[in-house]
Amino acid sequence: MNLPEHIFFTGAPGSKWSGIAQVLETLPGFNISDRTDDRVYSHPAYGGHQGAYFGSGMEFESYLNPEYINAAWKEPKGCKIVKSHEWAEKLSLVKQLFPDDWIMLVYRPDLSSYTWWHDAGGFNIKYPDYSSYKNSTVMLEQIKIQNAAILEFAYTHNLTWNYFTTDWIRNNFNQVAEVKNRWPDILVTLLK
Repeated sequence: MNLPEHIFFTGAPGSKWSGIAQVLETLPGFNISDRTDDRVYSHPAYGGHQGAYFGSGMEFESYLNPEYINAAWKEPKGCKIVKSHEWAEKLSLVKQLFPDDWIMLVYRPDLSSYTWWHDAGGFNIKYPDYSSYKNSTVMLEQIKIQNAAILEFAYTHNLTWNYFTTDWIRNNFNQVAEVKNRWPDILVTLLK
């Protein structure tokens, strides 16, 4: 299967979207040259974050400019997973500006996401920077807004939600990667 140059990847904070992206990035053909020592958050009980994240107040803003986006990677070749919570509110524009690229959505209910994000470090998460969310009340409201936007986009484009499993990867990427954890409250979909 030919991968696109980019997969625009979004999920609300706490949706476990970063762990899902990391599983996909183990597949052949993915470019992980955006990973640096400064772009890591490790937590002893959770998967953490790796690579560039795009968003307000972060190293890379959520600008939809190919040159700007590609600057996060050291190497030009390979499929780049472009991660931003803020893509959720820009999905139609992403589709319009990047028609040859894919969009991957991760959905987890609002309160489950909110709780997990706090358990994983909340505002003490060192990377990426969540300071633009200001406080826990704003965080919960943004999770609700982003989840609603993700669901609306999926509905508008008649996308099918599934659990993130080894079979789902095989069916969508024609490759095999082991999914060690299964989460009954997390769903994924992919617009190619």
